[in-house]
Amino acid sequence: MQFRSLAFRFRWIPTLLFAVPIPLFVGLGLWQLDRADQKRDFASILAARAALPPAVIEKTLEDAGELRYRRVVASGRYVAERQFLIEGRREGSKSGFHVITPLRLSDSGALLLVNRGWVAARPGNDPILAPIPEGDVVVSGVAELPSPPVIVLHGGADAAKGWGERWPYLTVELFAATVEDPVQPFLMLLDPGAPGGFVRHWRQPSPKVWMHQGYAAQWFGFAIIALALYLRLSFERTPVSEGEI
Repeated sequence: MQFRSLAFRFRWIPTLLFAVPIPLFVGLGLWQLDRADQKRDFASILAARAALPPAVIEKTLEDAGELRYRRVVASGRYVAERQFLIEGRREGSKSGFHVITPLRLSDSGALLLVNRGWVAARPGNDPILAPIPEGDVVVSGVAELPSPPVIVLHGGADAAKGWGERWPYLTVELFAATVEDPVQPFLMLLDPGAPGGFVRHWRQPSPKVWMHQGYAAQWFGFAIIALALYLRLSFERTPVSEGEI
């Protein structure tokens, strides 16, 4: 039996099977390309702020968005009685705490939260001693905006006022609710080489543009495969009648 060329025949079942997956795969691919563009912009911001000279923190700031990831310098005195620890911080395989010590700025009197690094936990989950430098100090580090965990079982200003010297997590807003002094709207990650700190292996942001580009290629590949299957199920060869031979 001889056949004519392939002809498209609309079929409901293949159409219904692939009506959702193909647009979905294409949409997910476009979304990953958009994520790659966002990460590329983020990488540009990091590079631009790393190239800037350190910002000297004196007066109280209203917003720290432009300072995030930039190096900052401040002078003042640590407020020993307001030091506290962030629980559940790990360094390699060891559990411990981050030491947060407010610095009272010399010029404005506002408080600047300084993360002075990690200390190990002793048996019983008690921290080792975290001595505080006395007198006037000049500190330098990178500005960061701490955020709460995805799931918060207990939180809010009222809860923070009762946490005392050990906090489960930190935001600047929570700390500001526990004191009467003005508070700078960011946290300083003390430079690894600066004196007066502890273990400081800060994670550097690393926008992975290539990762999202790879995901986009995968989703577009799935869309092509799905389209090919749809066309394979929708085209058929029609036989030639005896009168046409």
